[in-house]
Amino acid sequence: MLHTYRYGPDKPVQVLAIHGLTGHGRRWEKLATAHLPEVSILAPDLIGHGRSSWAAPWTIEANVAALADLLDAEASGPVLVAGHSFGGAVALTLAATRPDLVAGLVLLDPAVALDGGWMRDIADAMLSSPDYPDRDEARADKLSGSWGEVAAADPAELERELDEHLITLPNGRLGWRISVPAAMSYWSELTRPIALPANVIPVTLIRATRTSPPYVSADLIGALQAALGDRFVLTDLDCDHMVSQALPAETAAIIRGQLG
Repeated sequence: MLHTYRYGPDKPVQVLAIHGLTGHGRRWEKLATAHLPEVSILAPDLIGHGRSSWAAPWTIEANVAALADLLDAEASGPVLVAGHSFGGAVALTLAATRPDLVAGLVLLDPAVALDGGWMRDIADAMLSSPDYPDRDEARADKLSGSWGEVAAADPAELERELDEHLITLPNGRLGWRISVPAAMSYWSELTRPIALPANVIPVTLIRATRTSPPYVSADLIGALQAALGDRFVLTDLDCDHMVSQALPAETAAIIRGQLG
């Protein structure tokens, strides 16, 4: 069972929002409440994240199965699925294996079929420094990465992230509300081949142009174009990796357009 957040009116689910690796469902809160208040959104914590189970297995398939169970229970029909980063990889696999649940995809700088050496370096860095002595150091770590532009536009958004996601660990230091062993497994999952959705599903891919190195590869774009034809749309947004936090209004407009 996944821990979930519900946003919007009390009506059948219209959007399933899937966060990225090391994230949580509440990252969609500002987008939902401030920019899509008329849309019913379901935003779960993935396995090993937030308040969901941290028990293995830690695979894309395990998350897809849990999300399918969630939609079978909560949705009255296929929904639009928005997936950020690792959530984009999960969303693609959900669409490929359970197309009956998916009306369309909005992929926010998806992390799909990434380089294994790059993922090893990220995993090594996380494993060597998994926690912080205090909140200030955790904040500084966020500011040094793609959350820097988020905080520049809305400092309160970063503080909300720290309030929700930073916890005291058994060793007395602070860390994110995630399973580090699960994260280690998921970095490897990001190297897996592209899962292509059924060609009846429209897909909008949002590429964050400031992400360096880029998550969205030419191979991913080419594979989706070849599989989907005019049902595939590539949209560039001038931001770093945290797309919906950096440009929530623009992200909301794309989701609303796909719903329309």
